[in-house]
Amino acid sequence: MPLTLWFRAIWWITTQKSGVSALGLKRVLGLGSYQTAWSWLHKLRRAMVRPGRDRLSGTIEVDETYVGGLEEGLRGRQVENKTLVIRAAQQDGAKIGRVRMKQIPDASSASLHGFIMDSIEPGSTMVTDAWTGYSDLASLGYKHKVINLSKRRKSPSDLLPRVHRVVSLLKRWLMGTHQGAVSYDHLDYYLDEFTFRFNRRTSMYRGKLFYRLLEQAVQTPPASYGNIIKHVRDVRHGKHNR
Repeated sequence: MPLTLWFRAIWWITTQKSGVSALGLKRVLGLGSYQTAWSWLHKLRRAMVRPGRDRLSGTIEVDETYVGGLEEGLRGRQVENKTLVIRAAQQDGAKIGRVRMKQIPDASSASLHGFIMDSIEPGSTMVTDAWTGYSDLASLGYKHKVINLSKRRKSPSDLLPRVHRVVSLLKRWLMGTHQGAVSYDHLDYYLDEFTFRFNRRTSMYRGKLFYRLLEQAVQTPPASYGNIIKHVRDVRHGKHNR
């Protein structure tokens, strides 16, 4: 494929605020197959995480939720079980700052603490519910504010508004742009795309997003279609292959 077609693909992806589906990319670029469009999107999703990106800091809301949907594939769709997704949202006054999210195998301390240490700077203030999996954060160097949801009259979305707003937007994006047709084996890469878009949602210059994704794509190791299909992050079975 000519390099100019890749530039067109990156420009289209970064100028569509709600993202694009493989079918939409195939149609816009005139690609010969759905498989090509699907693999191109997954290649570029791998470039949406900047190597060595800064961790979140300040006051951070953290919570986990189940995400359910349909299986994406060339032979149709089938219902899959729900998967657990943890997300962190940085407080920016009354607004939401940057976010992070990831698929996790369970809500154990090991899974929750692992995500927190990877995503959030020590010394930050963690705001969570009273789930025991979040205990002992102080021993990891974090301040911890616990909100016991069962003892409050307000709803969880009022007590932890940022993380609940983020997951609502995520589910709407998965259903709206991708019609819920997302494979859980590849879900982390869709989460990476959502994070890339959300953290740059206030940017006034689409050209800057184009440049940023192009810059990161150059630094990202190549991934063949076969590699994308075979090497996935399957957290449901304890595997984290890429």
